[in-house]
Amino acid sequence: MLFLLIWLVVLSGSIYFFTRASGSLSLLKPNMNSIIFYYSFFISSYIGALLIAMGLDDYYMINRMVFDYNRYVGFFAISFVMLVFPLVMYLVGRLAGFDAKKEYNAYLEKEVELPFAGRKDFFLIFLGLSLVSLAAIAYTMLKTTHIPILDLVLNRSGLSPGELRISAQRNFGGNVLIRNIFAIALTPMLSLVAYVYAARTKDPKWQVLFAVLFCGAVLISVYDLAKSPIFFYIIMFMLLMLYIGKLRFTWGRLLAWGSLGAVLLVGMYIVIQGVTNIDAYLSYNSGPIGRMIFAQIAPTFLHFDTFNEARPFLEGRSLPSSLIGLFDIDQVRSARLVMERVFPEKVEQGTAGVLNTLFIAEAYANFGMLGVIAGTVYIATLVQALYIVFLRLPKNPVFLCLFIYFTVNIPRTLVGGFADFLFNPIWIMITVLFVGIMVFIRLRIDLFAFLRHRRSRVGR
Repeated sequence: MLFLLIWLVVLSGSIYFFTRASGSLSLLKPNMNSIIFYYSFFISSYIGALLIAMGLDDYYMINRMVFDYNRYVGFFAISFVMLVFPLVMYLVGRLAGFDAKKEYNAYLEKEVELPFAGRKDFFLIFLGLSLVSLAAIAYTMLKTTHIPILDLVLNRSGLSPGELRISAQRNFGGNVLIRNIFAIALTPMLSLVAYVYAARTKDPKWQVLFAVLFCGAVLISVYDLAKSPIFFYIIMFMLLMLYIGKLRFTWGRLLAWGSLGAVLLVGMYIVIQGVTNIDAYLSYNSGPIGRMIFAQIAPTFLHFDTFNEARPFLEGRSLPSSLIGLFDIDQVRSARLVMERVFPEKVEQGTAGVLNTLFIAEAYANFGMLGVIAGTVYIATLVQALYIVFLRLPKNPVFLCLFIYFTVNIPRTLVGGFADFLFNPIWIMITVLFVGIMVFIRLRIDLFAFLRHRRSRVGR
């Protein structure tokens, strides 16, 4: 009962500060901070944390814990994040003179600008980048030994869907950066930008390009039978339509979309995992429900159970290799070490990957409770700064789609680890590419204008 009371008090405070920091927690007007609250914290973390602390989980990961008191350590650490994270965001907003409700509503009402819409050079540069992303998709398929979606449809490999997915991830024979940056990350982004130009200009060339990029984005989202990428791509697309005024969210639509998504998700699980026991599959601690409320947060408790207990703190060894490589330190991911300790049999069989979880787990694995505190303050500051910057930038297709990209990917990364918030090459590359196009075209326009002005003066 005590844990439930603490949970309710912390949740109430979290809702208050998230509302003040984001401008709205309404499901009808989703934004970066509200998605963080609902997806990363409330659903993926805090519901499961309460059940684990109260011993009501009966979850297979938690059953592997050695030191039972870490149920309480994990619960209080997650409660700290729930309260302090939005508090820091709110304070950053106050320091920046940010009126979250006013500025967010103004952004929703603001018209979308279409810079360079009629310029041939802009379209050609965008077309060239699109061809690169499509080529990266083809490269990914060619370098993948078994293309899971194709093998599943044709039933030709003899492997189970789960084995096909692991094979696609582990036996990729190409360059991972080409696949991750130019195929998986870039293609959906390009399709979103192309959609804005196609919808606003009605230009056939933009419409054709969008159709091709959309097909490419769907293909790269489902080719390895991963369940979440296609759902997140659909969410990005719906957010884009909301922000450009092509779609309005209503409770009826949300109920219909949610029901359809739940049916598709359950269907994908049944097909991919070959479920036969439906009753056990739909219980609160297994299947899609268990995955939502336990799978993302249970590894946090396992991190507390592992580091400073069975293993020493990593002291920075799981930070980005580009940073620690300067000190001749080899990178070791905490999520992999926890997997090796908790599920050694799966590691031996080659069917285990990593146990990604809430960002504080990796921060704790490196620096203990100091890492939990400092990591929470740092990431909250970074996230709120990004939110404020994007709401104040011009609302054009490039900045709008970057905003949507971070709106969806930051909540996903929060339940993926801490290191990606220190150095994320995919985020940097995507931002540089899109902003670089705009800067290049603007400099080109200004240069030509300067040269024309100079010639006219010489002529006189």
